[in-house]
Order: sequence, then C-alpha cells, then structure tokens
Amino acid sequence: MKKTKIKIWIQLSMIAVFSVLLVTNCTKDNENPNNSDNQNNQDNSDVKEPIVNENTVTDADGNVYSTLTIGDFMWLGENLKTTKYNDSTDIPNLIDNNEWKNLSSGAYCWYNNSPGDGIMYGALYNWHAVNTKKLCPTGWHVATDEEWTELVKDLGGNDVTGDKLKENAFKALLGGLRSDNGDFSWIGSFGNWWTATETDTDHALYVNVGENTSLFLRADYDKRAGFSVRCVRD
Repeated sequence: MKKTKIKIWIQLSMIAVFSVLLVTNCTKDNENPNNSDNQNNQDNSDVKEPIVNENTVTDADGNVYSTLTIGDFMWLGENLKTTKYNDSTDIPNLIDNNEWKNLSSGAYCWYNNSPGDGIMYGALYNWHAVNTKKLCPTGWHVATDEEWTELVKDLGGNDVTGDKLKENAFKALLGGLRSDNGDFSWIGSFGNWWTATETDTDHALYVNVGENTSLFLRADYDKRAGFSVRCVRD
C-alpha cells in the first residue's frame, strides 16, 4: 500500500478508536489527530440550534444552495459543487491520477470521476482551488479553522458535533476523498472538508466526520488531496 494512502487510513481509523473509548466510558480526554483543543463538557445552555434561512445562494454554475445560521455565522446547507470560480473561470477537472498528484494549482473532480456522485455529495477540490479565494459564491468564503472551531462550540463540543452535522440541516453528507496520489476512498463512510487555514507550504487543515461516530476531528493533510468544501458568508 502506498505511503500516502497509509497515512490517510491511519488518520481516519483513529475515529473508530475514539468511538470505542467513548462507548467504554474511558475517562481520558479524546485527542484529535492535530492535537487541537477539544470543546468538551460544554454547558448545554451555550448550545445553539441551527436556524434554516429562507434565502438561498447561487454559484457561478447556477447551482442553488440552502443556507442556515449557527451562532454568529451563516453557512451553506450543502457541499459545494461548482465547476467555476466566482469570476466564471472554469476550474480544471482532472481525471488522470498522475496529473492530479503533480498539480500545484486549483482543480476539482467528482468522486470516482462520476458526475452522478457530485449531484448528491458535491465536488472534491484540492486546497490550491481553496486558496484562490474565488471558489465560493461572491460574498462567501471557504470556512477557516477558526470558523469551524466556533461551529463546534455552538453545537456542544467535539464529542457530539459529528452527529449533529449529519442529523440537522447542515446535511453533512460523507463524500469521501481523493488522496494526493489520485486514489478515491471512503465515500459514505467519512466526510472531509478543507478549511482555508494552511499549516505549512505543503499542508492545510481539514475537518472530519465519520459514519459510525459522533466525533468531530481536525487534522492536516497534503494540499493536493481532494476534499469537500463548505462556505461561510463574509
């Protein structure tokens, strides 16, 4: 198995380990893959209920998205699936694995290069597309790590946010990923969303929700990988 696929497998498999710890009432605090602070043991009075908005948002392709408000932020209620930047420039759609892994500029793909999957799960974008600052509809931007952190606080902490995002109007569909070597995996099992926050020249932070766990996790990964994207209003 290739090194890159082993790395992402280890990161995602940690979720299952954490879930077992919760079920067995382990008293040790769960740690996420990036060793970030967990927002656990939160006062329930601080939890915010998502509010579904009447207004919708349209991207450069003409796709229409629902919106919802959680705390102080308005989010798209669906994974992004535009094939154009907000200046109407086409985003390259890379099918070939070698082209995908050698690219250092923005690109997108559909899971398994199947547009049908994109209708439900949205597109997968490399982080270079995120970094253009033109991926989301005008007036919106790719959520930063800080904004995801606030979302977790508003929903009650890392231990419960995974389930809440899957259950409510956020519609956290688990769109899998395309690794930095071009391989597809995990659709229906894990959802991974890029943040707009980079950690170094080659890596950026992403957030993760799994099918069989309530946990919400953060880690960093190679910018060439293809993950889902969520937008927040400016």
